[in-house]
Amino acid sequence: MKHNTFLVKPASSLCNLRCRYCFYDDVSNSRACKNMGLLSHEMAGELVEKAFAATEEGGSVHFLFQGGEPTLAGLDFFRFFLETERSMQRNISVFHSIQTNGICLDEEWASFFKANSFLVGLSLDGTQENHDLYRLDAAGQGTWDKVTHALALLDAYRVETNLLCVVTGQLARKPQRAFKSLCELGQHNLQFIPCLDPLDTIGGQAYSLTPELYGRFLCGIFDVWYQQLQQGHYISIRNFEDYLRILLGMPPTSCASSGSCGHYLAVEGDGSLYPCDFYVLDEWKLGEIKHCTVEQALNSPTSQMFLAQGHKRPAECAACAYRLLCRGGCKRDWDASGSNRFCAAYKHFFAYALPRLQTAARFLAQQNR
Repeated sequence: MKHNTFLVKPASSLCNLRCRYCFYDDVSNSRACKNMGLLSHEMAGELVEKAFAATEEGGSVHFLFQGGEPTLAGLDFFRFFLETERSMQRNISVFHSIQTNGICLDEEWASFFKANSFLVGLSLDGTQENHDLYRLDAAGQGTWDKVTHALALLDAYRVETNLLCVVTGQLARKPQRAFKSLCELGQHNLQFIPCLDPLDTIGGQAYSLTPELYGRFLCGIFDVWYQQLQQGHYISIRNFEDYLRILLGMPPTSCASSGSCGHYLAVEGDGSLYPCDFYVLDEWKLGEIKHCTVEQALNSPTSQMFLAQGHKRPAECAACAYRLLCRGGCKRDWDASGSNRFCAAYKHFFAYALPRLQTAARFLAQQNR
């Protein structure tokens, strides 16, 4: 294969926060073993070796570290991981990114990220009010001040940093305030992801996001984003960028916008392999990196079943005027009937924003000539 991506959980479900809406806490509670431990040096070596073996000369490997909280594996683990890569290096490009809550970050971490060209995703929920409502430490205290301090440190070291904001029902009511607050923290790419309810449930949580609220949020964020674009300031918001790419005839960057599930591997702390971060569940285990190759895991019957399910689209997509842009969304958002629970939100957003999205796509195409 030319390109391979591995979403690695070096600290499994371990975390130093107690975020009330954490989807991975819910996922890990839904399997026989909640915490699969720290990824050992031996298992890390197996992963690097087999990742390189599965990748063609001139190709690329992307290691994306997530959790839980991946920094709990310790900086020495990441140093070992990169040293192992260098000892096995071939004519393959290797990229690294990490999604972190930022609590453990200090100057040593920031220096490491900069020296090794890590892309850092930092979880920061819009405003202090919204962030501190759900992103709590073990003592039940809000963490906005700690995370914004970590962001300032990353910026000081010029680490490429994206901000990931979870859209809860509360945050969705004040989209423009959330956008302004994040922009005031500096120039960063933004990603807004709808908050997930626990597996097999819809609504009923204090943080739950309704389709109506999500549709209003998308429209509100788009208004201020488009206003910035008109003033000559382009701010990357991932889902908007995916729509622009589609309008320009380019592939989107996320599974949710592609019309199918991604062909990558999630690697848990014990080296077990799964087809998706949202489905690190016993029934979707594909094997163990110590006992199978990357190709065997990706081509296993369980993997093929997962990918086949991900290629299916909700029935109502067939007659939808926006199907080529929306493409059905992420299957984690599909309800028991097979419909995307946010379908009404996306229809509302596209009806509201599509002419301006098309104008923005033409403008960006002209700018890039």
